[in-house]
Amino acid sequence: MPADDPQTSAAGAGAATPMNSSASPSRKEDLFLLIRDDDIVFEEECIRNPYHLKNWLFYIEHKANMLDSLDSLIFLYDRATQIFPASYKLWKAYLDLRMSMVLEGQPDAETGLRTRKRPVNDPIWQEVNGTFERALVLCNKFPIIWKLYCQFLLHQPLPTITRHTFDRALKALPITQHPIIWDLYLKFARRCGGETAVRVWRRYLRLDGENAAEDYVELLLESLNPPRYAEAARVLATVLEDSKFVSRKGKPVFQLWTEFCDLVCEHADEMSVPTSDSLLGSSNINSRGSNTKVGGGIGLVEPLDVEKVIRSGISRFTDQVGRLWNALARWWVARGEFDRATDVYEEAMVKVKTVRDFTMVFDAYAEFEESLISAKMAALSSREEDEDVDEEDAAEQDLELDMRLARLEKLMQRRPFLVNDVILRQNPHNVHEWERRVLLFKGQKNDAKVVETYSEAVNTIAPKKASGKFHLLWANFARFYEDNQDLENARLIFERGVNVSFKHVDDLSELWCQWAEMELRNNNFQGALDVMGMATRPPRLNKSMPPLAQIRYQDETLPPQTRLFKSMKLWSFYVDLEESIGTVEGTKAVYDRIMDLKIATPQIILNCAAFLEDQNRFEESYTVYERGIELFGYPIAFEIWNVYLQRFVTRNGSTKLERARDLFEHAVDKCPAKFAKVIYLMYAKLEEDYGLARHAMKVYDRATKAVGDEDRFEVFTLYISKAVSFFGLTASREIYERAIEMLPDRQARDMCVRFAQMEIKLMEVDRARSIWSYGSQFADPRMDPAYWKSWQDFEVKHGNEDTFKEMLRIKRSVQAKFNTDVGFISAQLLAQRVAGELSATDTKTTAGGLNAMAALEEQTRKLNAELDEEERRAGKVAPAPDSTGTPGTRVIGFVPARARGVDGKPLDKTQRQREEDVLAGPDAANPDEIEIDDDEESENGAANGSQAAEDANDSEGEPMDAEEARELASVKRKAVPDAVFGGLAHLGTEASSSSSSSSLGGGALGAKERFKRKR
Repeated sequence: MPADDPQTSAAGAGAATPMNSSASPSRKEDLFLLIRDDDIVFEEECIRNPYHLKNWLFYIEHKANMLDSLDSLIFLYDRATQIFPASYKLWKAYLDLRMSMVLEGQPDAETGLRTRKRPVNDPIWQEVNGTFERALVLCNKFPIIWKLYCQFLLHQPLPTITRHTFDRALKALPITQHPIIWDLYLKFARRCGGETAVRVWRRYLRLDGENAAEDYVELLLESLNPPRYAEAARVLATVLEDSKFVSRKGKPVFQLWTEFCDLVCEHADEMSVPTSDSLLGSSNINSRGSNTKVGGGIGLVEPLDVEKVIRSGISRFTDQVGRLWNALARWWVARGEFDRATDVYEEAMVKVKTVRDFTMVFDAYAEFEESLISAKMAALSSREEDEDVDEEDAAEQDLELDMRLARLEKLMQRRPFLVNDVILRQNPHNVHEWERRVLLFKGQKNDAKVVETYSEAVNTIAPKKASGKFHLLWANFARFYEDNQDLENARLIFERGVNVSFKHVDDLSELWCQWAEMELRNNNFQGALDVMGMATRPPRLNKSMPPLAQIRYQDETLPPQTRLFKSMKLWSFYVDLEESIGTVEGTKAVYDRIMDLKIATPQIILNCAAFLEDQNRFEESYTVYERGIELFGYPIAFEIWNVYLQRFVTRNGSTKLERARDLFEHAVDKCPAKFAKVIYLMYAKLEEDYGLARHAMKVYDRATKAVGDEDRFEVFTLYISKAVSFFGLTASREIYERAIEMLPDRQARDMCVRFAQMEIKLMEVDRARSIWSYGSQFADPRMDPAYWKSWQDFEVKHGNEDTFKEMLRIKRSVQAKFNTDVGFISAQLLAQRVAGELSATDTKTTAGGLNAMAALEEQTRKLNAELDEEERRAGKVAPAPDSTGTPGTRVIGFVPARARGVDGKPLDKTQRQREEDVLAGPDAANPDEIEIDDDEESENGAANGSQAAEDANDSEGEPMDAEEARELASVKRKAVPDAVFGGLAHLGTEASSSSSSSSLGGGALGAKERFKRKR
């Protein structure tokens, strides 16, 4: 593209140059010099398309990249903004360029200002201001340009122009964009201070209202000199009146109240300055829907009514009124109006409802009085130093001082009463506090106040809401008149009290009893009886009330007076009164009424019967017992039967035996098993003392069937002892047999022991042995060793070798039975765990959740493992393990034939040799050979090691364990006297000698020969 003539380009550029027509030719030539040769391309493009914004932006970017002078950039921006006067992008870039000529650096975090590059009196500042003004001609709706302009003006000492600019910005921008401007405006106001700041903030309060109230108060108190306390108090009072106000600084509402009170009390003199009550302009919708201003201000300019504001706070904060009352009093003290402050303190002590608030007010009141007295004392001391003092003034000051001292003393004396008033204001139905108030007046011996307090209390307290014993308040009221010898008024108080609808019927019955006790204290016995008669009189029924029989004492829907006649407390007092000062007939009538109403207790039945017995009315007392038994079932009837039968038997003895028997038969009829023991024993005792022994035995026999399981053993024991004492030992056999059948296993075992011991006394050894054998099924050798020890002692003393072996055989069989009884093993393991007899391993296994069967299997596996290990050591083949890898299973209690004993241990050497001989093969001894050496050696009484091993086998060929062998060895062997055999003794001696000779000389005999010789 050919380059245009510079003159033409300059002419084209001059057409777009923002220069007035009066510009000098030299100035125009200077501007043309700002266009360089490399700018010609952009100039031509701008001339061809002058209203294409991108062409100008590219041109400006080119100039900026070429680092041309600021004049050339300004010249270019002026030309562009002349063509695009409403372009925000152009003006924003142009203004940033202009501000960079006088400012540098980043804005300060607090003030938002930058560092100045030129002094403020440099003309360039005005040029930049002019540029902003030109930009705002058509760009006055852009808040950023207004903000930049305002920020730029803050760097210049032009407060008026700056304030007007802020105002113009607020007028030009819509309300939604005002916060952008107000942030800078408020900073400007704080910098300016004085009336300007106040006026600006007042305008802002009209916009933002309560949100800016705290900042405005802070401005008035801290930024102004002098501070404006009255206006700050007005603002605080306005926001505090709004119940929806929320502090932007997170302050509680009560803290704002405290700040307000401190402000007005510390600067009470400044509060008289008139201020406007419509500072906050934000509107609020009230409950009726009308649009009202916050605080309800109407624009009045007058002093703030501090007392009204504080009293509104007292009505709102019921739990913090102590501080507010003190603040109100301090306000009047600061104003110098001490009498008004005294009135406030007195009013506060009457209206506060918590002891804490009362304490705060009372302490402040006392401190206030003490300070006044101190001031008066100081004035008195200074007056004494001054000789020229008017006597009338001196007398007046002395009188005022005496009044202040008397007031303080009276205040201290009133404190207990004032505290009592506070508590009663909290709860006027607190009976304890009313009683305490009465005691306070009694301490002052003011009877009139006592009566007044009692009257106020009974009229104020609602019976259903009473906290405490309201009926005792009535009783104490009457007692006060009684102590003052005024019985008529006391009775009137009781008459009023018994008509009160108390919360509980017991309270009403207690009040009636108090009335009767008052009559007794004053020796009016008949009056006391009359009072109790009135109290127990049934109520008059109306259509809305149920019949008397259907009225329940606990029915809360009926008034207490209706249910009073069924109060057992009242009837008990009445019957005691009749017994003490009444007649026998009257007492009996009261008891009858109690039983007719079916409210009698077992103690009432017993008391009535005892009373009639004391009056020698025995038949009537028996009737009472029987009525009581009909009223009450078991277990209560058992206690009545117990007393009834004892009294009847004690008095009548054998004179009315048949009637006594009928009573006992009636008593045991339908008697529960748990109560039958005592009655049957009493019945049997009656027959023993006054009847026949066989009748007593029948009673005992019936008792063994009627009593419970826990008492049956004891009854059998007594039955047996009585049978032995009456009919001898033999008469108890049937009883023993039936006891063993009926009693549980453990008790049956003990009964077998006793039965066997009885037979031993009768020298019935075979019967005793049978009993021991029968009872062995109930005794586990491991759990009941005492039973087997007793049987062993019996066999040692009365048996022989065969019977002893039989005992051992039975013992092993029983042990095997118990070892395989799962139910027994479970009970056994449980008992061991409870008794702490399990080892640590067993305890862990049981705690791990294994049941008794699992514990038994574990024990079996351990035993089988030990036996297999012993067989392997001996060179024998152990049972093959099962699929789980467990050694071959063996049943506990099973008696092996060869390799093991009863306890699972290997057999001794002799027994093992016998087994090996059998398994040796064809060359071994004849397996059909009959060995009778054991019998021969037993008959000869040879006691050697071989004999001890053979004796360990019982009659069935089962091996015995080592313990049984030791027990057998302990049996004493005695020689049988020759007189027993008579003429056969010498034959036995010859046979023995021939046998011994043949065995010594002839060698070993065969089994057949030995058998023949044996025969």
